[in-house]
Amino acid sequence: MAGREGLPGRLATVLTWSVLLLGLWLWGREVTEVRHGAAAPAAGDPAAAVRPPETGLPPAAKPLGQALPRRIDIPRLGVQAPVVARGLDADGAIDPPPFDQAGVGGWYAGGAKPGARGTALLVGHVDTRTRPAVFRGLGTLERGETVRVVRDDGKVAEFTVDDVEVVRRDRFDAGRAYGSRRPGRAELRLITCGGTYDPVAHGYTANVIVSAYLSRTAV
Repeated sequence: MAGREGLPGRLATVLTWSVLLLGLWLWGREVTEVRHGAAAPAAGDPAAAVRPPETGLPPAAKPLGQALPRRIDIPRLGVQAPVVARGLDADGAIDPPPFDQAGVGGWYAGGAKPGARGTALLVGHVDTRTRPAVFRGLGTLERGETVRVVRDDGKVAEFTVDDVEVVRRDRFDAGRAYGSRRPGRAELRLITCGGTYDPVAHGYTANVIVSAYLSRTAV
């Protein structure tokens, strides 16, 4: 997700990742009711909005077996970033990559592996107090664009983006954010902060959620 370094950054991180923890808890309890979040511009991404329904996209590929993610590539954003497994910290919140590794993506190791059946979750900072981070510009992605995850079995899981949403925190829907859009597929969610930075609440006002599905496998 996103944050700023220093005390305000730590508070922003607590707020941000607590939202994700709640979503993951609900996801684990098989939340099925879907309520669309309200769209809003992402921080630095004024063109970001909820995209139209899926049309003209490639068919889903057969899910792969189990393998750990090693790197995420987002060609249009120029992202080639290592991926590290993350769990929960002592407070029960998701433990994101530290701010001194702002160019690293965090894979929630309690969920599905990218390319395998289910919904894999990758999170990353949008910025720090001093510089952009790995998922800066995530909200500018368009339907049909490509995200690749390099796995430790030597395969590259290639995902096609089918939805980009900017969801206000007060309209966050865990079922939609973390649940499978179509059962049986290998899906991927990329999540970071969006909206505007609120210096009073020490956090961003929204989340950018990119949804994608496995459409091709390369080696």
